[in-house]
Amino acid sequence: MLFSYLQHRRICRDKQNERSQRISSLPHVYHEPLTPHDIHILSQPVSTLVSSVQTSSLSPTDILTAYAKKALQAHAQTNCLTEIMIAPAENWAHTANRSGPLAGVPVSFKDMIALKGWDSSLGYSAFVGKPMAYDGALVRLLRDAGAVPYVKTNVPTTLLSFESTNDVFGVTENPHKKGYSPGGSSGGEGALLAFGGARLGIGTDVAGSVRAPSHYSGVYTIKASMYRFLKAGSATSMPGQEGVPATHSPMTRTLEDLETFWRAIFQMKPWEYDYSVLNIPWRDVKLPESRPIRFGVMWDDGVVAPTPACLRALKMVTSVLEKNGHEIVTLVSPSPYEGLQIASQLLLADGSVTASKPFHAFESNDAGMVPAFRALRLPRFIMKLYSWYHRYIRRDPTYAGLIDGWYQKSVPEYWALIARREDYRARWFKVWRDVQVDGGKGDQGVDFILTVPNGLPAVPHKGMRHGWKACGYTFLFNLLDYSAGVMPITHVDGAVDGLPRSFRPRNAVERDNYRMYDAKAMDGLPVGVQVVGRRLEEERVLEGMKLIERLLRESGMGYVGLPM
Repeated sequence: MLFSYLQHRRICRDKQNERSQRISSLPHVYHEPLTPHDIHILSQPVSTLVSSVQTSSLSPTDILTAYAKKALQAHAQTNCLTEIMIAPAENWAHTANRSGPLAGVPVSFKDMIALKGWDSSLGYSAFVGKPMAYDGALVRLLRDAGAVPYVKTNVPTTLLSFESTNDVFGVTENPHKKGYSPGGSSGGEGALLAFGGARLGIGTDVAGSVRAPSHYSGVYTIKASMYRFLKAGSATSMPGQEGVPATHSPMTRTLEDLETFWRAIFQMKPWEYDYSVLNIPWRDVKLPESRPIRFGVMWDDGVVAPTPACLRALKMVTSVLEKNGHEIVTLVSPSPYEGLQIASQLLLADGSVTASKPFHAFESNDAGMVPAFRALRLPRFIMKLYSWYHRYIRRDPTYAGLIDGWYQKSVPEYWALIARREDYRARWFKVWRDVQVDGGKGDQGVDFILTVPNGLPAVPHKGMRHGWKACGYTFLFNLLDYSAGVMPITHVDGAVDGLPRSFRPRNAVERDNYRMYDAKAMDGLPVGVQVVGRRLEEERVLEGMKLIERLLRESGMGYVGLPM
């Protein structure tokens, strides 16, 4: 074990030295301050950059220089980068397809995305120094579209946290406030985009891993449904896990760029690059104009109620929608708490064996996953007793119900969970029905679901010791395989978002999470909302987000992120 630990420390040290050397060895131009020309490039939406490259008024090399400079500045502030590919990206920029729908635009990638010749270590030291032998399907499509890969970004070990830290690359900071998480597991992407070191990025999501960083860091995303977006060839901490669909999805700095990115990818016919992608071209969707749009609001997931800052953001959206003639109803649905029970048992049905296997001796794991993995290895009767204690002694049936099934499943038990998932999905299917298209109002159906992305804004580092238990607002829609977007709305206001003195937690999970909530300390952190559509309705979710953003801007409440 001592040899394994020493080997782990050496690998981590060497990998960080390699990253530092790749940065320091770059030409001097990348270490200089931004020029007025760089700043102009950084201020342009992706559609303008693409048009400029296609008409030869701007070169991919100039765009790469501007974004590489800004990315290195972002890294210096947040430690968001893992693989520094800027030097070879100069050649990629020279040979980029200048007629493609992403001509000359740099794209950043979550560390797990496969690029030939580069590690996808996922923060495990065991995977360092084992470069991928191929470009993944997504990377091949983006290269053909004219995009230029240039950096990869940090993740939590195991990819099972809303934090982004590991022994190999260290802790990634929230670009808005040091000491706070940028989200996870696509947290490096969130930090880089929010800082302005990228406009287009790729993350992945199995329980909220593109949506939590968008909420915590103040950027935009739409989590794809299974089989809508490319994923073949990427590394992962749990290969073969399909009980809860994990999807790759775009993340961007602006909503306009998000639409450009989605459209560009589908212009390239992704089903011709990845066998798993359904042949569903991008569809032009128009929201109904003959009747109000009906938004069903999930105000509370039954485990952790939204904190005042997150609730205020949600109410900002519902208020502006109502003022403009749209309908807001409280969502009537199957229990979100039941969904969290099913999803958490399915995701770690193997008892964490797969995600734990690559660890070296004494290699750090996420603060939340350490006790979670330890509990999964305990004899089943001990967890049953622990659950009984919380249910009958602590009188906390909510927490007891979450840990009651916390053990490694047999194959028959796993199949039973899949059957339970399908029954749960069937019950949720009814939530969308009965919205009439002739101007009338249905009794139960909705056009969109609105909710918070998480009960809290970005939490302090090590907050995931308890924060991972409060993932129900995002995890639910992975279980259901719905298209779900997150967009920033406002920032925490220390003067108005304080916790009422009358607040009393309903259960242990809520208690532990609310202990991290401090509106004054969190002042200035972004706060988002989540816009949810049906399965495979990414285009429609985008239109719902566009409606909300337009109405907020017209009301003088548009979100303002970090300056470029």
